[in-house]
Amino acid sequence: MIDLNQTFDVVVVGGGNAALCAAIAAQRAGASVIVLEAAPKFYRGGNTRHTRNMRCAHDAATETLSGPYTEDEFWDDLLTVTGGNTDEQLARHMIAESKPMLTWIAEQGVRFQPSLGGTLSLGRTNSFFLGGGRAMLNALYLTAEKLGVEVLYDAEVVDLDITRGEFRSATIKRGDGRITIKGRTLVAASGGFEANIEWLKESWGPAADNFLIRGTPYNRGTVLKMLLERGVQPVGDATQCHAVAIDARAPKFDGGIITRLDCVVFGIVVNKQAQRFYDEGEEVWPKRYAIWGRLVAAQPDQIAYIIFDASSLELFMPSLYPAIAAGSLAELAAKFGLDAAVLEKTVADFNAAVRPGSFDHTTLDDCRTDGLTPPKTHWARRIEKAPFYGYPVRPGITFTYLGTRVDRSARMMLRDGGPSANMFAAGEIMAGNVLGRGYAAGIGMTIGSVFGRIAGQGAAAHVAK
Repeated sequence: MIDLNQTFDVVVVGGGNAALCAAIAAQRAGASVIVLEAAPKFYRGGNTRHTRNMRCAHDAATETLSGPYTEDEFWDDLLTVTGGNTDEQLARHMIAESKPMLTWIAEQGVRFQPSLGGTLSLGRTNSFFLGGGRAMLNALYLTAEKLGVEVLYDAEVVDLDITRGEFRSATIKRGDGRITIKGRTLVAASGGFEANIEWLKESWGPAADNFLIRGTPYNRGTVLKMLLERGVQPVGDATQCHAVAIDARAPKFDGGIITRLDCVVFGIVVNKQAQRFYDEGEEVWPKRYAIWGRLVAAQPDQIAYIIFDASSLELFMPSLYPAIAAGSLAELAAKFGLDAAVLEKTVADFNAAVRPGSFDHTTLDDCRTDGLTPPKTHWARRIEKAPFYGYPVRPGITFTYLGTRVDRSARMMLRDGGPSANMFAAGEIMAGNVLGRGYAAGIGMTIGSVFGRIAGQGAAAHVAK
């Protein structure tokens, strides 16, 4: 039994990668730590359960990475996907601190496998967890518990006692009762508010009703809202988020990575008017897959359709749900409720504009369209070989970017301009410091691991003083 009457050195709110990295780092530094996870044990870990990999800078190839990925290249990639909307000091600090993370994470029991190839194009930049995110979580929890970290499940934090920017205690709901957990420091690692549809609607309006939430239904932003109300500086834009195009047949919550679609580059994407609306060949997968959620969100009824033919069916990882097949474009249009004549014209116009080249989906090839708006700048091939296929897609929200502003030590910044003495944040709840917009594959796990470790060490050092 956990003695909940004691005062813990570090109270960690959240149960995913960032929270566990913080808890382990603090416990290894000699602090007493309790982790408060709102979810039941089976659903512990937030969005980490659905991840597969993390992006870290490294100077040379390893057993699981095919080549070097320098700090400068990492920074350039981040600058590209965010359009410069990032805190450069914090971002560069995170990138530098990511270099030792692969070794540190492995020391906590996490195992890696060789990176996947194909359309992912991540063999050099991203390290893949053996067994995926759930296996990674299990390893971190096992290590944390062996070290003496206390873990409390079904422990939703419903109140925070913060006085003049200093944390005193957290109140959790347990069954029909409430319990106050006293602590000397707080690490908030409880994610964003993507599962709170009403909060999403404050910025997105009725469109948010059509969003699908890829991850945990427990990330409702309760702790984030309390922190902002109690004087922590916000960072980021409530409309910015990690959003990808996922199979429209996915469940409302927790569909995970298996509902994502990687076939945009192999065909065209049309809206409910059967019209194209963006360049499907703009960039390689790791840098462009997370733009499509926002693009679909801007379309009527937040729905779109990926259309391709038989020549592309075996070139990508399919969704959990099979592609919808038809013997003709008109038949496919009928299955999607699209105007057949318009879809046939859209495809005919696209086919006529294709300028063939040397097709290579692993690089920015020279297969493009000419005189078409919007263009397809790479991987353009005629859609003409029956049967024809399609996927319906909707915006799949992974996590939101509105969060708590932090400094290099992961301390929360207060509205009066200074850092809190004993409140730290890590993971999705502070990701907006690095990700003002856009996304690069694996960087969410980087943010969580790096700032989780920093927060845990900082919390333990504060207690030691």
